[in-house]
Amino acid sequence: MSVVQLAPHTGSRRDSRRPVAAEATATDLAVTGRLPAGLDGCFVRIGPNLMTGDRPGHVLVGDGMAFGVRLREGRALWYRNRWIRTDRTTRVLGELPLPGPRHGLSDNANANVIRHGGRTLALGEAGVLPIELDERLDSVARMDFDGTLPHGFSSHAEADPVTGELFAVAYYHELPYVEHLVLTPEGRVRRCERIEVSGPPLMHGLALTDRHSVLFDLPVTFNPALARAGSRFPYAWSPGRPARLGLLPRQGCAASVRWFDIDPCYVFHPVNAYEVGDRCVVDVVRYDRVFDRDRDAPGESPPTLWRWTLDLTRGTVAAEQLDDIPQEFPRIDDRRKTMPHRYAYTVAMQSGTGVLGGSALLRHDLVRRTVAVHDFGPYREAGEAVFVPRGPLSAEDDGWLLTYVHEARTGRSSLVVLDAGDFTGPPVAVVHLPVRAPGGLHANWITA
Repeated sequence: MSVVQLAPHTGSRRDSRRPVAAEATATDLAVTGRLPAGLDGCFVRIGPNLMTGDRPGHVLVGDGMAFGVRLREGRALWYRNRWIRTDRTTRVLGELPLPGPRHGLSDNANANVIRHGGRTLALGEAGVLPIELDERLDSVARMDFDGTLPHGFSSHAEADPVTGELFAVAYYHELPYVEHLVLTPEGRVRRCERIEVSGPPLMHGLALTDRHSVLFDLPVTFNPALARAGSRFPYAWSPGRPARLGLLPRQGCAASVRWFDIDPCYVFHPVNAYEVGDRCVVDVVRYDRVFDRDRDAPGESPPTLWRWTLDLTRGTVAAEQLDDIPQEFPRIDDRRKTMPHRYAYTVAMQSGTGVLGGSALLRHDLVRRTVAVHDFGPYREAGEAVFVPRGPLSAEDDGWLLTYVHEARTGRSSLVVLDAGDFTGPPVAVVHLPVRAPGGLHANWITA
């Protein structure tokens, strides 16, 4: 495990989560350094951003706002931030409701943004339908994948880099099951398996191997008492409820899920999963518990990097902590999903930064078991870093890392581009935003 000294964080968590009150558009952004000409696309991030009121409240609650920087031919063409047009935001803005179907009690797609089937999609928790965004991040319509989605969707779907299919687990508090969904590369649901669970549990995401989906059935569940009390996200730690991992064969039915018991814990974000012989390796960021004493944020136990190795012959699980630095938002080279990976990138979480960012990024070499640190220094907070390969056949660490960094002293934000092969070196380029970008959860690179 690592012994790494990080610079003390002296910024304000409240400042980084303070809502951005207005939409903005800026063009021809100033750049320090040189943007790689090969970066042609938009780096988009999304997160909760309260439209009314100034109390941050629950970390997963707040009106969705997406923002991004468009890069092309070594230039930063524009920055935009846009409200996701939910029913709530259109009422406040005095606009017509967004077209498209409805599902459940909420349409707050504020947690993730992905590209699939030729569409850019804003995603949310607890059965929210995706909202399609156009190339300028304006909301287009609420969607159910051309009528093929039976209920709601997920905030953390996983794409298979070989088949182009998209996998997700959708949960909704009124259903006694979760739905394992498989979408075609064109963006239609081709398979839905209903898997009986109790709770129901908060399943933020899943992991993929080349043969299985890995399900996380963990003790954070829907809490009716919190719902009656008016909580906008009534999920809490459930003491005594078992924790287990499920292996669902890619073409298997619900009855074919094989369950493996593990110690109680919670996982928002898997790093990756893969199979070697009769072993299934699952790397995750793991919490001892969340939403127990603190119902608004998963900050009561530090998230750390762990590995579960499932013995498919004996039916056993070996657990190993890979690193002891508090960290979140793991990313790898997405071309390595479902396959053995060497490198993983995370955000180091430090005291005072909350759960959305930290002042340093970590680069894990899981073969050599080493950790490199890129520390942005005091008063700065970085978000999820996304790896963009230099080319389709380049090596796993040959490319760039993109992340948004907030500067507490100036109240401004920037897009920082690092060379993954020179991780601890200075940034390749910094795009200076003329405004403070909103707080965010997940980010992705949308190729032009």
